[in-house]
Amino acid sequence: MTPSAPDTPAFGEALPIEASPSVLSFLARRRSASALTLRAPGPSESQLRRLLQLAARAPDHGKLSPWRFVILRGAGKRAFVKSLEAIAEGRPNAVKATAKLGKIRTPPLTVAVVSRYTPGEIPEWEQRLSAGAACMLLAIAAQAMGYGANWITDWYAYDPAATRLLGLGEGEKVAGFVHVGTPAEAPLERARPDVGAITTVWKG
Repeated sequence: MTPSAPDTPAFGEALPIEASPSVLSFLARRRSASALTLRAPGPSESQLRRLLQLAARAPDHGKLSPWRFVILRGAGKRAFVKSLEAIAEGRPNAVKATAKLGKIRTPPLTVAVVSRYTPGEIPEWEQRLSAGAACMLLAIAAQAMGYGANWITDWYAYDPAATRLLGLGEGEKVAGFVHVGTPAEAPLERARPDVGAITTVWKG
């Protein structure tokens, strides 16, 4: 795997803005890996800690840390998925709901990014967006570390019984399940939007 990133800067340390063509090149080829192709090995303890440190650098208006991470792997993850299977059996679309659990069952590591809203000066919308940014940074950092990653939600991110199982409290929502592992096959490039078609210049 790629060597770990440099140490996190100290509070108050000057962080000059510098061009990084290699990062631009990396982002131009960023691609989600299918969760169903993600296999062991997944990140080590130290790598996971580093990934979470990087995800926590998401833009955060008001310094509220409007997100938290729930780690799902090993025996704990197997127990969680088994409980989800029981919940799926009680849903109207039980067969489809159960089949969709393959995406969380297969990868060796899943990080649930939980969005939490703190009432106050900072709008709820901005706090929820910050949680989405944390998901994206986590997925990017995992790929930069040499792993495949996939950010999804699916029904168990919204089902009340499933979110209670995950331990969500008042004002909390699942921003995403970020699945991480070693891809069994290289993901293929997909169609991308025509940026010109979705961009306008405001002229007053």
